[in-house]
Amino acid sequence: MRKTHVFFLLVIILTSACVTNRKHLYFQKDDLKKKYPIDTTNRSYHLHDFDYRIQTNDILSVRYQSLTQKEFDFLGQQNQQSSYMGNVYIGGALLMGELVDERGEIPMPVVGKVKVAGLSVFQVQDTLQKIADRYLDAPIVKVRLLNYRVTVLGEVLKEGSIMLNNNRVSLPEAIGLSGGLNDFADRSNVKILRQVNSKVEVHYVNLLSEDFLNSPYYYVHQNDVIIVPPLRQRPYRLYFGQNLALVLSAVSILLLVITLNRK
Repeated sequence: MRKTHVFFLLVIILTSACVTNRKHLYFQKDDLKKKYPIDTTNRSYHLHDFDYRIQTNDILSVRYQSLTQKEFDFLGQQNQQSSYMGNVYIGGALLMGELVDERGEIPMPVVGKVKVAGLSVFQVQDTLQKIADRYLDAPIVKVRLLNYRVTVLGEVLKEGSIMLNNNRVSLPEAIGLSGGLNDFADRSNVKILRQVNSKVEVHYVNLLSEDFLNSPYYYVHQNDVIIVPPLRQRPYRLYFGQNLALVLSAVSILLLVITLNRK
């Protein structure tokens, strides 16, 4: 009877340490129950509109080009100096940017401060283009957000911050850039810490469900912190085998000592 109890206990421990496919497969929609037709559109989703809005402490790269003579092109001259500073080191590209101050403004020669907070990158570009049109001959203004980054922590292959050169990056893409999730990641309960002005919002998303494609959190925002928690099977998979081997070794040594003492 006691052997039966031990057997069932071992079965429960071993099965609880297993991780099934339904805990690994992304964006499921009965995928594990049936096969869908190949080379055809089975479903389609309309993604939420996303246009990142500039916030304080963002760093913008603003570059001007025009046909204005060099001695009168005050914007172009400043841009050349900034570009030279940025060529020293790739990370030094931040030196050529304009920091959005606590009022949501950036400085502009002659004109003074320009309000950019709350605008998208393209709206900032249009705003500065209209200003440049008043002073320069056939100007072209290019605006980029330099410090667009997210941080991925937890059960990923490579934790850390990721610098993005695109303002429209999805959460799966950001996780992919961190090396992807490991076998112990709980894909159904991923936490997102999102900074919105002076507060931090906490959201949870389920990457196992295909319904995530309809989520307003499909795209990452500037300074998002993504935390991937472990599955409850993680301690069993990591430590149970090692500990079991130690216990069996200790028991074997103990039995050997007892046997030798009896002789």
